[in-house]
Amino acid sequence: MIYGHIDGEQLGRQYKEHLSDFNEWEAKPHAQEWLVFPENIGEYLSIDETSVSCGELYTIVTNKSAHGGKGTIVAIVSDTESSVVIEALERIPGELRAKVKEITLDMSNSMRKIVRVCFPQASRVIDRFHVQKLAYDAIQEMRIAHRWDAINDETNAMEEAKLSGRKYLPKVFKNGDSKKQLLARSRYLLFKSADKWTEKQKLRAKILFELYPDIKKAYGLAHSLRMIFSKNSIKDAARLSLARWYNDVADSEFKSFNTIAATIYEHYEEILNFFINRSTNASAESFNAKIKEFRANLRGVIDINFFLYRLTKIYA
Repeated sequence: MIYGHIDGEQLGRQYKEHLSDFNEWEAKPHAQEWLVFPENIGEYLSIDETSVSCGELYTIVTNKSAHGGKGTIVAIVSDTESSVVIEALERIPGELRAKVKEITLDMSNSMRKIVRVCFPQASRVIDRFHVQKLAYDAIQEMRIAHRWDAINDETNAMEEAKLSGRKYLPKVFKNGDSKKQLLARSRYLLFKSADKWTEKQKLRAKILFELYPDIKKAYGLAHSLRMIFSKNSIKDAARLSLARWYNDVADSEFKSFNTIAATIYEHYEEILNFFINRSTNASAESFNAKIKEFRANLRGVIDINFFLYRLTKIYA
């Protein structure tokens, strides 16, 4: 048996220059600005932004019915500015865009404008996970503030012990955590539902909530918001549940949660549209992950045009 050595870089160059039709690709002159595939448009779309190379953000519109395979990409635009994306999407005939029934998106105002202008007949659905993330970010902000206080207290106590010639021994709780460690190690349990905590996490949460009742109250508000999305199946019932949640937020007097409540109120109907079909932007997030994996397999992007060519060959 004879084994032949194939140089990977040389094979890649041969594919690019000779084996593929990259040099004759009709979209090549404008690929780095916009790519549209009207034939891939469907009734249910997602819109999101992702990085292709060097942190540069692209807006990508995908067709959910393609399930991340061939025909997924409807458009790729090398910008997030609404006017630029709108100009690119308007290259798709209006009668096709009018057939879109629903499109999921995040809470960005530019995304809302893009969808409103380009898909006027479509129901806009704010992704539930973006809403929930706001609440969990507020809890983490609170935890981090307490952690900095604990670090400062411990640093001061160590200095005092050093000046007085004593050995510093931090106070530890019954699970073995110091206050600083407790706040650091509680990060992940605050993202989870209490019924999914391990025994160690339950003990850590008990100590944390006894020591910091504000974190306990904030965790309760975030959990209540998650339950609204998990348990409510009717839009009107969800509307009532959200109204009650607003009252709880007002009673808590947490500035960060009042800001979240105001943000939700601004996007109220689009958030409630989730309860019609329980649609999320998970398909867009999944496709973004595929792009990142594809980029990683190529060990980075050197030629953006060629990268977009290969991406669209597979997914458009």
